[in-house]
Amino acid sequence: MNKINFFGRELNVYKANLHTHTDKSYCFDAEKNIRLYAQANYDVLAFTDHEYTSNVSQFDSMGMLLLSGIELHPAGPRGILWHLLALGVPVDFPGKFASAQAAVDAVHAVNGVIYCAHPHWCGITSQDILAVKSFDGIEVYNSSTRFIGKEYNDQCWDELIDSGMLCGALAVDDTHRAHHLFHGWTMIAAAEKTPEAIIDALKNNRYYATQGPEIKRMELKNRTFIAEFSEVCEVNLVGQHNSGFYAISPGDPDVGDNITTSSCSIEIPEKFHGALRLRIRSCAGKYAWSTPFVVD
Repeated sequence: MNKINFFGRELNVYKANLHTHTDKSYCFDAEKNIRLYAQANYDVLAFTDHEYTSNVSQFDSMGMLLLSGIELHPAGPRGILWHLLALGVPVDFPGKFASAQAAVDAVHAVNGVIYCAHPHWCGITSQDILAVKSFDGIEVYNSSTRFIGKEYNDQCWDELIDSGMLCGALAVDDTHRAHHLFHGWTMIAAAEKTPEAIIDALKNNRYYATQGPEIKRMELKNRTFIAEFSEVCEVNLVGQHNSGFYAISPGDPDVGDNITTSSCSIEIPEKFHGALRLRIRSCAGKYAWSTPFVVD
């Protein structure tokens, strides 16, 4: 079992795809999804069909934890439908809601979590998201939307954090077709692989999103941020508004372009107070993103 030092807590880390469709919504059946993700060494798989839940207890999980979820589509701003990713909901959870706020409230009432899926693809803005109270986060990367160039949602995420919504963000496949698989996943830091522990970790931002790079340690000691990860060629601490820091970055004349690292130690100036998130990039161009943390 892989481990992570998550700000002083030694936890297991579970590889998860949290946005998966079945033959209920334009994909192959649940059993095939389970087989493919289990063969790819995933630990957690959530079924999130459009407006339908799945009775995950009926399937052979092949060693994975299966989560019941749903993708909801209440009417949104400017004639846009919301795409809301709900996780940890019961099988009898309703598939239709009059508003995004009603959906968010209903998911939280059953102790689930709910995210705004692929806002860039939808045309949903950060202001639209902020108008709804208590989203648990968004998707920073969505594999299925990459074919029209709208797979990344970093700017929307930063605008939310800038506005004081210190939410996390998932990386997902949003599986509808075979070529959507295995391009983005979420690594969840939890003590055990149970629905309760996984949902609790998501609620409390104990995870990171990735396209491949692995984060093994993150700590904040006396205003020094320390991290260990797989080998990368870019390390950024993304701050609020125009703030931020870096350990290495291509084009920096002080370090050159052919430098890689698997750790960083970044001193944060006394004058800085606010939220930061780690973003690393491999030399193959693949990213990983931490959830935000606060420096007082």
